[in-house]
Amino acid sequence: MKKLAMTAGFALAMSMSAAALAHPVNSGYVTDSGDTVWRTGFGECWHAGNWTQDKATVEGCDGYQKMAAAAPAPAPAPAPAAMPADKKFAVFFDFDSAVVDSVSDIANYVNGLAAVSSIRLIGNADYIGTSAYNDALSRRRAENVAAALRSAGVDSNAMTVDALGETAPIAQCSGRGAALISCLRADRRVDVQISGKK
Repeated sequence: MKKLAMTAGFALAMSMSAAALAHPVNSGYVTDSGDTVWRTGFGECWHAGNWTQDKATVEGCDGYQKMAAAAPAPAPAPAPAAMPADKKFAVFFDFDSAVVDSVSDIANYVNGLAAVSSIRLIGNADYIGTSAYNDALSRRRAENVAAALRSAGVDSNAMTVDALGETAPIAQCSGRGAALISCLRADRRVDVQISGKK
């Protein structure tokens, strides 16, 4: 009877040890056939005979905790939408002249835009002189402003040149001679109308 009990105990121990082997996934710990690590009554994990500290890779065993997955990087903020940028400038001229003084403020503005849709140059003249002469003078003024802008680095693809001669006055003057010429300065201009996006 004693032999039978020993044989049964030995068979039971062998079957338990066969079932409680260290599983490759949880290497170093005693697991059941479902790969669950065996624990003591105190909740500690049972080590297999080959357990070493570097095999402490089961969560909750020997103080090991899985690293929390890093939070995904936030999506980059969308680029700000381009804002419309419409602006008008005026370039003024001396009497009977098409010589351009400076267009640097216009060129700086245009070159600072993200996109340029159009640059409209409209030449004007005062009413002194013949209508045909003032038409030609207003065109020369607009073409000279276009050339000055190109020289300042402005892309000419968006430019258009128009001339109105003396047909679009803004000055209201009377008198004669130098006083009249001085008063009509506002009519000797090229209007620059820029449409683009910042």
